[in-house]
Amino acid sequence: MKFKRHILTSGLVATALAASVGMVGASSHREAPAITKTPKVDATDFYMFRSYERGRKGYVTFIANYQPLQAPYGGPNYFTMDEDALYEIHIDNNGDAKEDLTFQFRFDNTRVKNGKHIRVPVGDKKLAIPLRAAGPISAGDTGNLGENEAYSLTLVRGDRRTGKSRVLKSTSGLDSFTKPVDNIGKKTIPDYDAYANRYIYDFKIPGCKKDGRVFVGQRAEAFAVNLGEIFDLVNLVPLDGASFPGGIMQSRDNDDLVGKANVTSLALEVPTNCVTQGDETVIGAWTTASIKHDNRYGTRQVSRLSNPLVNEVVIGLPDKNKFNRSSPTDDGAFAKYVTNPTLPFLLDALFRDAVGADDNIAPSNFPRQDFVTAFLTGFPGFNQPAGVVGSEMMRLNTAVPPRLRNLQHSYGVVAEDLAGFPNGRRPGDDVVDIALRVMMGALCHPVPLGAELGVDGAVEDEDSDLINLGLCDPEDAPVGNAPFTDGAPISAAELQNVFPYLNTPLAGSPN
Repeated sequence: MKFKRHILTSGLVATALAASVGMVGASSHREAPAITKTPKVDATDFYMFRSYERGRKGYVTFIANYQPLQAPYGGPNYFTMDEDALYEIHIDNNGDAKEDLTFQFRFDNTRVKNGKHIRVPVGDKKLAIPLRAAGPISAGDTGNLGENEAYSLTLVRGDRRTGKSRVLKSTSGLDSFTKPVDNIGKKTIPDYDAYANRYIYDFKIPGCKKDGRVFVGQRAEAFAVNLGEIFDLVNLVPLDGASFPGGIMQSRDNDDLVGKANVTSLALEVPTNCVTQGDETVIGAWTTASIKHDNRYGTRQVSRLSNPLVNEVVIGLPDKNKFNRSSPTDDGAFAKYVTNPTLPFLLDALFRDAVGADDNIAPSNFPRQDFVTAFLTGFPGFNQPAGVVGSEMMRLNTAVPPRLRNLQHSYGVVAEDLAGFPNGRRPGDDVVDIALRVMMGALCHPVPLGAELGVDGAVEDEDSDLINLGLCDPEDAPVGNAPFTDGAPISAAELQNVFPYLNTPLAGSPN
């Protein structure tokens, strides 16, 4: 396969992007003050990658997660979607920072049997039960389920509000899809996998020779992060204890989400040639949620997410709500937070002593051009589209072939796995460690890729396979080569190998 603009000779630049974008590739839970009031439209993670399920390499998968920190036992209503909201996945396939394709999801959770909920005789009255199910549910028998949640899927070409739209139908002719009820527990749904898999649909895409796939439903959280400790002023020594005395050791015990919480996933798989345009192989994408505002003015956007941790640790507190309401074309308003990021200042204040430094340990290469490239343009020759307009979105070079799960490296591109983060993002890509290291200047130091990959202007260390990318000087980042980590690992081996990739949600009752 030919890679656009000599991708194999630009792997080093890809490595730079891997590290740079890494700082924003983490889960976005309750990231702005306003969104805490409307958790049903709170986007948590966004994934975009070449499908690595066997036989599906000609497809791109998009997963937009919503409703953070779902307790598995969170009944009796569990986590239905907002009927008054519009959930969208936007794709820019020509680099102009505007959506060219938008997949829209609208929900209806009032579909009940014969227009009535399940009712039982109590004395001389027949009354609706307080639960969503009156007995066990299986893939072949949902008669005990009293309320169903459904959604429609619409494709808009061009502007998401004024472009040409088409309601999409399943290959069997359905224009309404079912969202499986959340994983209530083993007694209610003895085989949740068989039940939920029934609601993976093939659907027709106008103008495409191949069909897409869609699934919307609860999944197990896949983002590994030491969340509580990080937001408690990084209440740990964020250095790998295996190589730094007093640092944190890698352990699942440090993870606050994986194996403990669920999310709701909107998962799409679309043929690659149906989301690209012409000879351009790089696409950008992001997800938004909007709510009804005024019948005269339609909806108001309240959530926006692509590279997730942007709003938590890059955008300043006064502008967080504004960022959630913005579009990629507005991103010039937030450039100051990229050229002069504040988190390194905080890490310096918290950990100067921990790393044995006498002076400021935060990078001093202002403006941070490495961040500007990572956030707003992508890297030339790898995942920067021709004629790019600077904007914050996740970018994927679809010319890079996918890697099977057992061949993936959790550090993605920085570990010479070009199909991984930040060339899109896969569920098994561990982005937090990269985030911390790059925040503290990892890109100012030589990176571990050999000269055989070649980058214009890069200088190889004659005594090693390391390359100095020339983005900044090592003296600008005195601890840029320190092993920063949150101690919470993740790998593709812990996740599913087939669409929708994220694991079966944790059961409310495992008994």
